[in-house]
Amino acid sequence: MSSPPPPLGSCKQGLKAVYRRVVDNFFLAVVTVPLAAAALLAAARLGPEELAGRVRDARPAHLFLAAFLPAAAATVYLLLRPRPVYLVDYACFRTGSNCRVPFSTFLEHAKQVPALNERSIRFMTKLLERSGLGEETCLPPAHHYIPTYKYCTLDAARGEVDMVVFGAIDDLFGKTGVNPGDIDIVVVNCSLFCPTPSFVDMIIHRYGMRPDVRNVHLAGMGCSAGLVSVGLARNLLQVAPKGTRALVVSTETITPNYYVGSERAMLLPNCLFRIGGAAALLSNSPDKARFRLRHVVRTLTGAQDSAYTCVFQEEDEKGNVGINLSKDLMTIAGNALKANITAIGPLVLPASEQLLFALSFIVRKVLSGRFRPYIPDFRTAFEHFCIHAGGRAVIDELQRSLGLSDEQVEASRMALHRFGNTSSSSLWYELAYIEAKGRMRKGDRVWMIGFGSGFKCNSAAWECIEPAANAEGPWATSIHRYPVDIPDVLKH
Repeated sequence: MSSPPPPLGSCKQGLKAVYRRVVDNFFLAVVTVPLAAAALLAAARLGPEELAGRVRDARPAHLFLAAFLPAAAATVYLLLRPRPVYLVDYACFRTGSNCRVPFSTFLEHAKQVPALNERSIRFMTKLLERSGLGEETCLPPAHHYIPTYKYCTLDAARGEVDMVVFGAIDDLFGKTGVNPGDIDIVVVNCSLFCPTPSFVDMIIHRYGMRPDVRNVHLAGMGCSAGLVSVGLARNLLQVAPKGTRALVVSTETITPNYYVGSERAMLLPNCLFRIGGAAALLSNSPDKARFRLRHVVRTLTGAQDSAYTCVFQEEDEKGNVGINLSKDLMTIAGNALKANITAIGPLVLPASEQLLFALSFIVRKVLSGRFRPYIPDFRTAFEHFCIHAGGRAVIDELQRSLGLSDEQVEASRMALHRFGNTSSSSLWYELAYIEAKGRMRKGDRVWMIGFGSGFKCNSAAWECIEPAANAEGPWATSIHRYPVDIPDVLKH
């Protein structure tokens, strides 16, 4: 009795696997092998004695050029090749249970704000129910007072910086054993809080770093600024002596940015953003490094609308408020992602995916875009994905666009559930989740994708050198409970 034919899907996967193997090994199989065979055949025809005679008859200039040109080409390549940059280690701020803000507490505090009417409270309630956030997300101490906005002072904001930034840096120095005096570069990004003295001055003073430390504070770049900071640190390390260390700190200060008006698009950050921060130690030396930075790509679509202004609401006759994300948000995010894919694809994708992407581009140009663009299969280039946990809709859209599985976006969803939108530091909480789950292996490749104001899309590609020995990090008290099921609408 004959066996049933294999499913159509498995046949397609098999054909695609064969195609990838053939195309990815094209140069080895079609170019290298024939050239090597031709050289061996020519040597066999001449014979060893004739070959030795030709070498003896060669002029010294020929022998010099034969040795000099390859050596010169190799030297030029090594001099022009970018210097490798490594991630020694990273640490995320561990939020304490005393900062936890359940939905009921958040809404109770919101009701004490005079500018928020009943309609605004209903809107915020609906938003929280659909946000993907859990009941353990945290807000800074000032947000635990009633009325909240009266306690969001400059001193309270500085207190949040002391707690979050210094907490993450202390943890990082404890993990790496690096002396603060050995830090050569400090790069900090915080978009909405730019005090005087600046963050970098506060850090240098707190840890007694050398007065010649190069330092930069990046502001106003939104949630994607964490990867901008990594890219800036990488550029500085390119021209620094070997062994130079760069401290990169990513955070967003929530305290002074509590909105007390009734404009709904502005209420969205109040509901989604939570306290968080991360510190990373980069170096141009591989000593004790855990990841190698392969690429950093920064793209900007040119759109000037913030993602948060792309929210519109509908209210039916009974007064029920519906939450909808404008198609403009997905269009802007899609364009930013497309630009980033076009830039990073040739750097990371195998030849088979690059060929399909190029053919798709040509066909669309010839046929005036009547075919959908081919989205490369980035699963062939990366084992792990860290998508900025800015909101449920963005994660959903990127999962669909990139064809990722639920497990591949699990880190993003769980980071959003446990910590909320921690802005530029969310990617590090996601990387910590992957490591805490024990899924990181030596040689695994990680793609970080950050979205921010502008609408920017920045990404970074990492390769694991050594998985963490103690990987619990910020997930130490909760990783055993994850992953959790996150309903479309969380009802209480």
